[in-house]
Amino acid sequence: MKKVTITVALIATLFSQSLIPSAQAASKGWRYWGYYQSAANSSTWKAAMTGPTVDIADGSVEGWIFTFSNDDTPSTPPSVKPSFATICAKTKAQKGLKRVGLVIDFGSQVYAPKGEKVKKTIVRCVLTAKESQGLDVLAQEITVRQADSGLICGFNGYPARECGVEISTPPSLQKKK
Repeated sequence: MKKVTITVALIATLFSQSLIPSAQAASKGWRYWGYYQSAANSSTWKAAMTGPTVDIADGSVEGWIFTFSNDDTPSTPPSVKPSFATICAKTKAQKGLKRVGLVIDFGSQVYAPKGEKVKKTIVRCVLTAKESQGLDVLAQEITVRQADSGLICGFNGYPARECGVEISTPPSLQKKK
């Protein structure tokens, strides 16, 4: 009998939470590292649908942005255009290696963790092994902090401690009624 009561209470709690009005649900969102890619010969960012453990082509650009997202405020791509030609203009191709553009945008002070200052955007051309994946490109250029689950938590010590936390939507990002 106790098991049935707990199950019914759990179902009731989950059901009541699904009835929360969307305005209230939008009052919170997530602060995390968003991952974007731009294929070779492309000039647009596309949200990566996989983690950075996939093969990347020579001439592509990898992009990361520390961002805030909720239902009403979609995640935004890095602020730097993914132009391989511009990013890698001064890096000559080398036999047996590939060139990959890398953009790391530390986001806005609006949703920076309390007491932390946003770092300057990193834009580099990475010369790496042909078999390198996105995570290899990152680790070659910066210090990466990951959770045990594999979630990317920080780049070069930013943010210092947190990892994909839920926060209140910053007032400047809330939709005006």
